[in-house]
Amino acid sequence: MRIGALIKRICRQMIRDKRTLALMMIAPLIILTLIHFLFTSDSDEEIKIGVMNVDSSFVNQLKDQDILVIKYDPSNDSKKIILKDELDGVLQLKGNQPLLTLKNDDPTVSNALQMKIQQMFSAHVSKMNNHSNLKEFPKIDTSYLYGTNDTTFFDVLNPILIGFFVFFFVFLISGIALLRERTTGTLERLVATPIKRSEIVFGYLFGYGIFAVIQTVIVVFYAIHVLDIMLVGSIWNVLLTNLLLALVALSLGTLLSAFANTEFQMMQFIPIVVVPQVFFAGIFPVEGMANWLQVIAKFMPMYYGGDALRSIMYKGLQFQDIYTDLLMLFGFALLFIVLNVFALKKYRKI
Repeated sequence: MRIGALIKRICRQMIRDKRTLALMMIAPLIILTLIHFLFTSDSDEEIKIGVMNVDSSFVNQLKDQDILVIKYDPSNDSKKIILKDELDGVLQLKGNQPLLTLKNDDPTVSNALQMKIQQMFSAHVSKMNNHSNLKEFPKIDTSYLYGTNDTTFFDVLNPILIGFFVFFFVFLISGIALLRERTTGTLERLVATPIKRSEIVFGYLFGYGIFAVIQTVIVVFYAIHVLDIMLVGSIWNVLLTNLLLALVALSLGTLLSAFANTEFQMMQFIPIVVVPQVFFAGIFPVEGMANWLQVIAKFMPMYYGGDALRSIMYKGLQFQDIYTDLLMLFGFALLFIVLNVFALKKYRKI
């Protein structure tokens, strides 16, 4: 009987808390739906390769493999045209020696392309054996625009993970910390003073921001100097990007805390707000997603943070190459700060 009464009380409590009930039932469906479309949606992206001095029969074989082939004059610089035309690689023949230059921003794509070309080249040379000077299969001389032949997928993934963990923990801690300010009555006493709403927002942002900065610096230095994660570019740009990500997470966490009454309700925002950020941070190639998913990606702060961090740490790009991503992060932070001021007025009745 006592167990039955306990079960009855819990059921009533859950039914009364409609938001918790809805999130409990709907959040898994949203995440599962997102994952389903990420892995099953058709992609218009195809492998693009440039060729120089390669005979037409081999070009046709490349096209038969659904590879987009663009012919270039041999006088072009391979690495420059890869960047200019966003190619996955360039194949050229110098005499009988095949040279393959891979972009290697995604080692999985590069390895697949390299293996495919090796197989095709071997078959092509065998077929042409009696009609050309290529009597033996020459080893393909391969070079890389980014990384090396030892580069793995985790080398690309690590910069994204650094940014995501900074984002996640700052969001969680700032949201719950401000929620405690409300539930303990500290915020109520604070608003009884002549202080303005904007001053409260900036006060909390700077207050929690100090610890967010310390946390970000610790995470970045630990990842680079202790875990020895690859860093090709400037560590100052890495810090700047992570600090902007932390600012976005801080302002978003404090904003959403206005819509939560308990720490449990604050945690419920994680599967809705934080988890989808992972899918669009660059772990899965956004360019290969369906068009409507690419539109959603543009509204995710981690899309810009992940791109900037990967560009700095893996590709070695400079500030001028990532400033657009940084501007977008700053824009998100500014938007959330403004919304925070309005949220204070509406929900906290200041």
